[in-house]
Amino acid sequence: MENKLDKAFKDAYKMASETTIKLPPDIMLELYAYYKIATRGTNYRESKSTHSELRNAFKMNAWIQSSNLDEDEAKMKYIKIVKKHLK
Repeated sequence: MENKLDKAFKDAYKMASETTIKLPPDIMLELYAYYKIATRGTNYRESKSTHSELRNAFKMNAWIQSSNLDEDEAKMKYIKIVKKHLK
């Protein structure tokens, strides 16, 4: 059974994924970092994507800067940002 935090996180992710609002890059990096910690923890693994090395460096830096959070804290921060910028 899904708890309230997991449901709210899933709803916030859906809202963020479907928005047409263009968020500033710093907000997008925060969302990325919190999402990764909430879903994969703090063990950073470099993406095999076609993104530029600079872009990957920014993403890795955001993830590392947030690595002091546990999964639930990251979910709460993700939800808070989505509510602030997308509602």
